[in-house]
Amino acid sequence: MSKYDEYTVTGIRDYPLGSRKSKVEIEQFAQALQEDSISGLIASFPDLLAAKKLQFLADRIKEARDKGRAIIWGFGGHVIKVGLSPILIDLMERNFITALATNGSSIIHDFEIAFCGHTSEEVDEQLSSGAFGMARETAECLNQAISQGASRGKGIGESVGHFLEDSSLEYPQLSLLLQAYKRDIPCSVHVAIGTDIIHNHPTASGEALGKGSLIDFRVFAKQVSLLHDGGVYLNLGSAVILPEVFLKAVSIIRNTGSELEGFTTANLDFIQHYRPSRNVLERPVSETGVGIGLTGHHEIMVPLLAALLIHG
Repeated sequence: MSKYDEYTVTGIRDYPLGSRKSKVEIEQFAQALQEDSISGLIASFPDLLAAKKLQFLADRIKEARDKGRAIIWGFGGHVIKVGLSPILIDLMERNFITALATNGSSIIHDFEIAFCGHTSEEVDEQLSSGAFGMARETAECLNQAISQGASRGKGIGESVGHFLEDSSLEYPQLSLLLQAYKRDIPCSVHVAIGTDIIHNHPTASGEALGKGSLIDFRVFAKQVSLLHDGGVYLNLGSAVILPEVFLKAVSIIRNTGSELEGFTTANLDFIQHYRPSRNVLERPVSETGVGIGLTGHHEIMVPLLAALLIHG
């Protein structure tokens, strides 16, 4: 016998299990895969938690396309370097993307893939010898494109797209910026000076980078203004720059008297960081919109979302 007193559990009031409200019903369960197809895979998903959110996001994007609202895909460089450009280009073709927004690293990976078919150097190996970020063509071509474009009053995204269209590339069909430019889909590039390898080179112009990035902020703000009443903004893998830029765009639109309510935001990343959570999923949609956070690797989540959009 224990020397300590125990709480007496006699007199418990229980109830029949069948009378209880539960959060999970068997109708929501996953289904064993019945056919070797994308639609079969989608049909096998449970109607719960992240799978339910992913389907909800796909439905919102489809609704936005049907209503002619903006569908803006913001993304970091990792999305490009893990090989997702063909999927995003296909989604542009299907009108599931009306605008793109990205940071400086994306144009580097995009250029290198189009120029020679490979990208993403071994930083640890290159850094010790001082070779990191010193690829000649990457810096010379992109800095030239940005400077030439800025002198003509063009943002970085349009400038790089135009430059790539006039360049001899091994794989032009894989350049997201070039394919967006050809389709007249705005692609804005938002740069923090000193963060990208092309800034290390003497051809880099702070004046051009700043001017081009500011022009692109206003291009981006115009696209964000089109989210009102049913649009969708997605943030893929940008932990700081794009969430901050998005929040400022929302602020300037509302400040100047334009309506911007009733839209959906989503953040897809393998970690849910502070700024995407606050500046994308919460603050901009706190009154009338919806924010959706989905955690997972881009190389899996983006193809899954695309499959839901096309085959779901």
